[in-house]
Amino acid sequence: MSPDDRYDVSGLTEVQFEPGSDGLVLKNLLGISLPAEMDVAEANALVVAVDYLVRLYDEEHRFSANDIGEFHRIWLGDIYVWAGEYRQVNVSKGDFMFAVAARVPALMAEFEREVLSRCTPCKFATRQEVVSALAEAHVELVLIHPFHEGYGRISRVLSTLMALQAGLPLLDFSPITGENKEGYFAAVRAGLDRNYRPMERIFTEVIERSVAEF
Repeated sequence: MSPDDRYDVSGLTEVQFEPGSDGLVLKNLLGISLPAEMDVAEANALVVAVDYLVRLYDEEHRFSANDIGEFHRIWLGDIYVWAGEYRQVNVSKGDFMFAVAARVPALMAEFEREVLSRCTPCKFATRQEVVSALAEAHVELVLIHPFHEGYGRISRVLSTLMALQAGLPLLDFSPITGENKEGYFAAVRAGLDRNYRPMERIFTEVIERSVAEF
């Protein structure tokens, strides 16, 4: 896991780290203790998982909370024993607290009922409707942060699969990386008030770049 994706879990004894990692790498099935090596392992596994998932779901599929757990299990199942399971600990990023762990199952059920049922299959008459669906689903899943590791990448996987349903190419998420990350997290925070417009602007840029590259 990269430094930007680590979370403060200080004081939570449930979190286990790989011996010899100085608390920088979660306990894993591969015995990896170096963060850079884990970055590579997770990245390679994600490429394989996305390739599989884009073939698994068709344009008529309505995604569920169980599907999202399956995304996570397919991606990280060979790396972490808890892949696909909701987190059991509270986590924060800087001064921002994600949803309390005990509420994650209920929040995911609500996410399925209130968001996924409306936003998927992601087939709408206009590009703006697609952008709105992508932004809302992405923000709400990020805010729940259902898994201890990989919440952002799983949210991007869902966005990618939804975009394919809308007839778009694989999404290029470079507009939310590097120096643009602060703007991205500001857009996520705006979602606390159900203001998805900042994330809609980001997805508009992501889509335009992806279409141009395609």
